Amino acid sequence: MANGILGRGLSSLIPNRNAKDYRESSNVIIDDTAEKVRQIPLSQIEANPWQPRQNFDYGDQEDLVNSIKKHGILQPLIVTQKTSASYQLIAGERRLRAAKILELTTVPCLVRIAEDLEKLELSLIENIQRTNLNPIEEAQAYFKLIEEFGLTQEAVAEKVGKNRATIANTLRLLELPEVIQQALRDRRITTGHAKAVLSAESESERIKIFEKIIKNDLTVRQSEGEVKKIKVKTHFRTAQKDLELKDKEDRLQQSLGTKVSITKRGATGQINIEFYSLEELNNLVNKIARQ
Repeated sequence: MANGILGRGLSSLIPNRNAKDYRESSNVIIDDTAEKVRQIPLSQIEANPWQPRQNFDYGDQEDLVNSIKKHGILQPLIVTQKTSASYQLIAGERRLRAAKILELTTVPCLVRIAEDLEKLELSLIENIQRTNLNPIEEAQAYFKLIEEFGLTQEAVAEKVGKNRATIANTLRLLELPEVIQQALRDRRITTGHAKAVLSAESESERIKIFEKIIKNDLTVRQSEGEVKKIKVKTHFRTAQKDLELKDKEDRLQQSLGTKVSITKRGATGQINIEFYSLEELNNLVNKIARQ
C-alpha cells in the first residue's frame, strides 16, 4: 500500500457514503461510484492480532451498540480475506464487538488485500482518528511498527500524520514505571503529567512525584514544580559531596606532598596519587607505609 494512502488516513480507504447510491441485494450493497461493500457473516470474521487498542470504554461501546441498534452500521468494517470462508479484521474493532453484542448475522465490509504491516498501520490510523488510544496503547503501537516491522521514527511519523518529535516523546512514555503507565491507561493522569514525571532522573524519584500528583491532585504545572524541587535538592547534595571530596583531597595532598584526586562512584571509587620520579615514589610509599 502506498505511503500516501496511509498518510491521508482511513478516510482515503473508505468510500464516501454520500457519494454513493446503495441498493441492497442478497449479500451485496451496490456502489455505483466506487468499490462494493459486501455483507459478510459475522461468524467468518476474526479479530485483528495487530489491533493496538487494549482498553475499550464501556460507555462509548454501549453508545455505539445503541446507535447500531437504531440506525445500523453506517460505516463498513475493513477486512482481509484469509480463505474462501474466513476473513480477518483490519479496522472496525468497536463495530465488530457491537455487532456481536447485538447478535447480527452479517456486517457490511470492504475487503482489502493487506500484509501484516498494513493491518497494523490501518488499525493504528483508525483508532487514532476515530476514538483516541490511551497514550500507552499509542506508544506500544508505534513501538511495534519500529521493532517488529523495522520502521524508523521518521517513517512512523509519515504514516500516521504526526511529526517525529511527537512519536519520540510518545515512545518515551514506555520508560515510565509500570504503576505510572497503568495510571495513564486508566486516565488518572494526563500525558502532560507523565512528561513532567519523565524529567526526573531516577525511577524512585519518578514514583515519588507520581504519588504526590495522585495524593494532592496536582496540575501539570505543579508537577513540573515538584520535579524542579527534586533537581535542586539533588544538585545541592551533589555539590555537598563534591566539597567533602575536595576536603579529603586537600588533606591527602598536604600529608603526602603531591597531587591527589579522588573519583567516587556511589560507595566505591579510586584515589589517584601522582609522582614525578622514582625517588618521589619511594618517599610516597614510605610515608603511606608508616601511617
